[in-house]
Amino acid sequence: MTTISTAATGDEVRPVAIETRLAAEIKRLLADDQRARAAERFCEIVDRQQRRASRIAYHYLRDPAEVDEVVQDAFLKAFLHLPSFREDLFFELWFTRILVNACLDRLKARTRRARWLVQSEPREGMADNGPASHEPSPEAALLAAERRAQLESAVDRLPVRQRTAVILSHFEGRPPREVSAIMGLSESTVRVHLFRAVRKLRGFLNREEWMERTPLGHEGRFRRHA
Repeated sequence: MTTISTAATGDEVRPVAIETRLAAEIKRLLADDQRARAAERFCEIVDRQQRRASRIAYHYLRDPAEVDEVVQDAFLKAFLHLPSFREDLFFELWFTRILVNACLDRLKARTRRARWLVQSEPREGMADNGPASHEPSPEAALLAAERRAQLESAVDRLPVRQRTAVILSHFEGRPPREVSAIMGLSESTVRVHLFRAVRKLRGFLNREEWMERTPLGHEGRFRRHA
């Protein structure tokens, strides 16, 4: 998530406000039928949001090829829907909602295509190519990979809303206020989903000692944003 300072600093402009301002400008260009100029300006938004969008999509899809497709589809959908963009909203939150819905649609399509198949593909980046000099020992790397895989697998088993709340709040570091805006739910409902998600993750993992060593081991991780 873009780090935002609330301090007044003269001419300093918050990064998220730049994207919102660009979106408003693009909306006006589209209204004036200046599509080429609008597309050019939209590329600036893509450059700013690409990495963050790919990170969010990967939490859902775990497949780099699908991540690229979904992110590009989400950007295209955002561009096509910019005429309806409300200028009183932050573009980042508006776009994240489009992206999350695109990820969920892709997961539903994946399930329909292979409902009978239990996904067992190896996770990206877990092949053992030998540690570099600055990397942890093979034993430590293996343990970290195992813990990451266990947590990812457990998150994948959560109901859709709980999974989305965990991804946005824990992995993306967003406070309940922003998560509620993205999900279209009240802050109190978001907190309920987060609380229930943590309880279910503990049950899925069934390893209290390991959970206590991870950020998800404490519900307070989500309360501090209140």
